[in-house]
Amino acid sequence: MGRYMTDRTAAVTRATAETDIEITLGIDGDGDTTVDTGIGFFDHMLDAFGTHGLFDLTVRCDGDLAVDDHHTVEDVGIALGEAFAAALGEKRGIRRFADYTVPMDEAAADVVVDISGRPYFAFDGAFSQEVVGEMTSYMARHFLRSLATNAGLTLHASVRGENAHHEIEALFKGLARALDDATRIDDRRADAPSTKGEL
Repeated sequence: MGRYMTDRTAAVTRATAETDIEITLGIDGDGDTTVDTGIGFFDHMLDAFGTHGLFDLTVRCDGDLAVDDHHTVEDVGIALGEAFAAALGEKRGIRRFADYTVPMDEAAADVVVDISGRPYFAFDGAFSQEVVGEMTSYMARHFLRSLATNAGLTLHASVRGENAHHEIEALFKGLARALDDATRIDDRRADAPSTKGEL
């Protein structure tokens, strides 16, 4: 562990007329996850995210699923982004940049991340099926945008394939691996990795 390693954890709650969310995040974890959003495929993706990023993650969401999946997926992305921002604090010593390409059978996803403090999201590609389980495929893209905006990330992602399950899972795993790398502590660095002195 680096010189500036602290207890990089956060707990976030978000309650609106559409969702009631509780999230805990440990960046330097073992990949232990407990997830219940009411959307089975989304739970599977968040479990994969925690497992492959080695983030300890609990997510509980009671959302208006009688309407559709939009508010649940979007608001979990918002709250998880807030949790990353809180857990990273001043971002001292982090590597900041990372990129990953993750394949899953015929599909592959590319994820490039900069923990810049400047939210920006770009996406290239399309999902091969409109729905996976009870989750609208497009909402995977919207989740990434919501997380990036609220975590203060510059995030570029792209996907290609023939099966939306594989495409989305590759995206979540790629994001997990990239964030794991970008949030790691570099022992050679004392401050935030920026010529400005802060992020």
